[in-house]
Parts: sequence; C-alpha cells; structure tokens
Amino acid sequence: MRNNQRVYKMEVNKVYPLYVTKIEKKGRTREELDTVITWLTGYSQDALHRQLEEGVDFETFFNEAPHINDNAHLITGVICGVRVEEISDPLMQNLRYMDKLVDELAKGRKMEKILRGS
Repeated sequence: MRNNQRVYKMEVNKVYPLYVTKIEKKGRTREELDTVITWLTGYSQDALHRQLEEGVDFETFFNEAPHINDNAHLITGVICGVRVEEISDPLMQNLRYMDKLVDELAKGRKMEKILRGS
C-alpha cells in the first residue's frame, strides 16, 4: 500500500509529458491522447487541461473525475506484470486503465478499439 500512496501522490502534469513523448514517438498525437484520457475520465478537454495546470495528483485527478467510462471494465491486459481487470483497489485500477490505454495508443491500435467501440 505504501508504494500505491507514492504513485497516488504523483502529479499528473509530471507524467502527462511522458505519455506525450511515448505516443508521439509512435506517430500518434496529443489530441488522440487527450481523447483517450477524456473518454476514460469524463473530463472535458478544458477540464483536463485545468487539472494539468493545477498540478493535481493522481488521487485527486481520479477522485474529481466526472465519470469513469461505463466501458472501462472492458479494458483488459497486463501492465507492470499485473492484469488490470484483477486489480482490487479502484484508484489503482483506474490509473492502470489509463496506462493501458496509453500503451494501446502507442502500439498503433485503432481509436475505435481503444475506446471500446464508443
């Protein structure tokens, strides 16, 4: 749990540029990244960027998210050696869902599949 607290207190705006670098190296765009994040969290584009500007941590980011997408449970696979669908802590699961979506984007998966048909 202690490691989880460290992750939860990381500022989203410190990790976001790493996501951007990862996906841009693979020919994807910041707009696509934002689409994926807003799909998962329910934030509008403006609200997402306000959260980034305010320097909120992951715990606040997910606790203040308007609505975790109803299809988030369809996100499956392994991140950091753990199956995302088997994570029992809802906050960690949401964080890993986001990691998984970023990975899928970087791997060139079609947006329709990343957004689970939405």
